[in-house]
Amino acid sequence: MILAAGRGERLRPLTDTTPKPLIEVGGKPLIAHHLERLAAAGFRDVVINLGWLGEQIPAALGDGRRFGLSIHYSPEPPGALETAGGIVHALEWLGDAPFLVISGDVLCDYPLETLDPPETNALAHLVMVDNPPHHPNGDFGIIDGRLAIDAACKLTFSGIGVFRPELFSALEPGVRPLRPVLENAITVGTVGGEHYRGRWFDTGTPERLATARNSLA
Repeated sequence: MILAAGRGERLRPLTDTTPKPLIEVGGKPLIAHHLERLAAAGFRDVVINLGWLGEQIPAALGDGRRFGLSIHYSPEPPGALETAGGIVHALEWLGDAPFLVISGDVLCDYPLETLDPPETNALAHLVMVDNPPHHPNGDFGIIDGRLAIDAACKLTFSGIGVFRPELFSALEPGVRPLRPVLENAITVGTVGGEHYRGRWFDTGTPERLATARNSLA
């Protein structure tokens, strides 16, 4: 699942007429980088949630055939549902097995084909990265392969993770951020994680978008 429903407030005025996933980076829409890498890693079925100006995304991507993928679109109500709410809304298309989720506004060269499902007794496995300048305190630490909220050394969630549907299946539909869901699961020790040290960009502001563009130029 590619998360693509956000308004992109911090990227205005670019996002006043173009949804954030269709903003070009390195000569192609941001979301195209994800689709190409997913196809190269062996994925075939992708769900994309739609929010602000969402009708432009299916018009640009079609059914996914030209990427070697089959795309299903999950439209959300005005205002969107935030990350966990969007996943809950799309569960019927995500199936019963663990599924990969990628934030649509990051770029990362993590080798997706090597990302394993969560361990048997875990509900999620998150890819963590070094803390960028705009997020110096990080999100969660890693202790013995499991995420920890109160770790002395914290890393930043990359926006890439594998989740079991059980993490979301008991949640009520509606607007719901992801962090409280993760924190509840981390508290009981059911979220694994790994530290990835490769290239990663958050394109959520004009300055960060320019950094990503310059890097890929």
